[in-house]
Amino acid sequence: MTYTGNVSLGGPADVRALTHLTISKIEVGPHSNNAYLLRCNTTGAQALIDAANDAAVLLDLAGQDGLAAVITTHGHVDHWYALADVVSATGARTVAHDQDAGYLPVPTDERVSHGDTISFGEIVLTAIHLVGHTYGSIALVYDDPTGPPHLFTGDSLFPGGVGRTWDEPARFASLYSDVVEKIFNSLPDETWVYPGHGRDTTLGAERPDLADWWARQW
Repeated sequence: MTYTGNVSLGGPADVRALTHLTISKIEVGPHSNNAYLLRCNTTGAQALIDAANDAAVLLDLAGQDGLAAVITTHGHVDHWYALADVVSATGARTVAHDQDAGYLPVPTDERVSHGDTISFGEIVLTAIHLVGHTYGSIALVYDDPTGPPHLFTGDSLFPGGVGRTWDEPARFASLYSDVVEKIFNSLPDETWVYPGHGRDTTLGAERPDLADWWARQW
C-alpha cells in the first residue's frame, strides 16, 4: 500500500518501506502525538523517535525485536510520557540533546549536539539542533542513499509553519533562523518531513511560504 502519513488515534500505523529502512508512523494520545518506529532492513535493529504516550501500543509496534534506542526530540512531557515504561521494558539506550535531557524522566545515555550521528544497525541519523520551541530541540535526518532525505522534526517544523514559540519574538526569530539555515538551506525540496503532530509534508511544499511565516511572526 502507498504511504500517506495519515494516521489517527487508535488506528494502525502507516508503514513506509525504503530500501534500507522501514518507517512506521503511529498516533498516540491524548495530545495526538506522532511516534515513529525505524527499522534497519538489514539487521532488524530498531529505534523509536518519541515515546510520547501509550507504552503498550508502542511496545506492540516494536514487537519481539525490541528497541536499540529511543530518541526524544525535545523535553516537553507529551513527547516522553511513555519513555520510562518503554525503556524499562526494552532496555533501549536513550538519546536526547544535552539541553533538554534534564527534563526527561530517565537518564539520557547518549547526549547529542548539532551534527552528531545516532546509529542503530546499519542506519545513521544526523541530529540538527533547533533552538526556539525548546532550547534542546532536535530534528533527525536520514540521508537515504537511494532517494531523497527523510526528516523527523518533532515540534520545530510542521506543515504551515515552525513550532510554537509562545509569542516571544526572540524565540521565534531563533527557531525560524535555525529552520531556514539548517534545514531549508541544507536539504532539497524532495526531503520528506515527519512532524511530531499531524500530517507529513515536504520541504518543497513549505518553501514558498517562508517569507509569510516571517512576516506573521508565527
